[in-house]
Amino acid sequence: MTDPGTPDRRAAALAALAEQTIELPSWAFGNSGTRFKVFGQPGVARDPFEKIEDAAQVHRYTGAAPRVSLHVPWDLVDDFGKLAAHAADLGVSIGAINSNLFQDDDYRLGSLTHPEKRVRDKAIAHHTQCIDVMRATGSTDLKLWLPDGTNYAGQDDLRGRQDRLADSLQQIYAQLDPGMRLLLEYKFYEPYFYAMDIPDWGTSLLHCLALGEQATVVLDTGHHAPGTNIEFIVMQLLRAGRLGAFDFNSRYYGDDDLIVGSADPFQLFRIMNEIVAADALRPDSGVNFMLDQCHNIEPKIPGQIRSVTNVQEATAKALLVDREALAAAQQSGDVLGAHGALTDAFSTDVRPLLAELRESKGLDADPYAAYARSGHAERIARERVGGTQASWGA
Repeated sequence: MTDPGTPDRRAAALAALAEQTIELPSWAFGNSGTRFKVFGQPGVARDPFEKIEDAAQVHRYTGAAPRVSLHVPWDLVDDFGKLAAHAADLGVSIGAINSNLFQDDDYRLGSLTHPEKRVRDKAIAHHTQCIDVMRATGSTDLKLWLPDGTNYAGQDDLRGRQDRLADSLQQIYAQLDPGMRLLLEYKFYEPYFYAMDIPDWGTSLLHCLALGEQATVVLDTGHHAPGTNIEFIVMQLLRAGRLGAFDFNSRYYGDDDLIVGSADPFQLFRIMNEIVAADALRPDSGVNFMLDQCHNIEPKIPGQIRSVTNVQEATAKALLVDREALAAAQQSGDVLGAHGALTDAFSTDVRPLLAELRESKGLDADPYAAYARSGHAERIARERVGGTQASWGA
């Protein structure tokens, strides 16, 4: 059995973990739910400024969440410079700007792929607005999830939709400033069920390759068919240099948006193992580790704290893999030895290692417990009245 906890490996893991950052979604802090019900919670953020404040609480206790993704139009404000300054005052910054193509009646038959040029132009103009928000906030990433698709065979021309999509994306891409990126997400089903226009990583990658170097793929861990080997996709996108970001969540059946690592922690470990193996954990790797979750029945801030710590634990275990022993076993055809090199690391209790990391930063060893003791949840429940800020599912 290999020892994944040698002093040198632990020291290297601590150094890598100290640099790891995870981006939070603003929509995780508003009232959200499913198509069945939105359960309101006391103290929930009522506007984008309060969402930023809640995200800053997560960073305060984890030390690993310094950025907040915004969503347009959910997070529209009159002065985005003021919002960015508010974030900076709280020790965080604005991350990716997410567009919205799924809450407008005009988009019933598509947005960027719609047969009518008028509708496509409207969808493109929305991304112009998002790029303006990027300039005002200092954001460098425009994240685009395309909900377009069809429900019935023959409803529209599949190739024609791809051609229209390519043209629309090119018009958006041409507006990016140097240093900005277009992050293109995919989803294999829902809201349409016959064909989604960007159903998989291959389709997203083809469009990104056609657009240019500033276009990369977003991998949402919930957007795959059951049994899909997600870490294989991670590896291939890394090989191509086109893995731009993750949307981390967890699921049991479909795109459940549950707390990352809650359903299959071994899968999350396997994904992070590919990241570590490709040396893509470095801050300059170009891979942005984001969360994409909507907390319906669980409290918002603790849910995000738990998500961040779950990603940290999976990363720590991946960093403790004995790479030399793994490579030797793979080269010699030692199937069980190679598998054991991974499972030994996965079975390691890394909580003491992460406690050491946090204490070295002046943080409490247990972010979840520290937030619970802080009294912040009780304070915002008293002070915030009428929290109806809408987000996904509202």
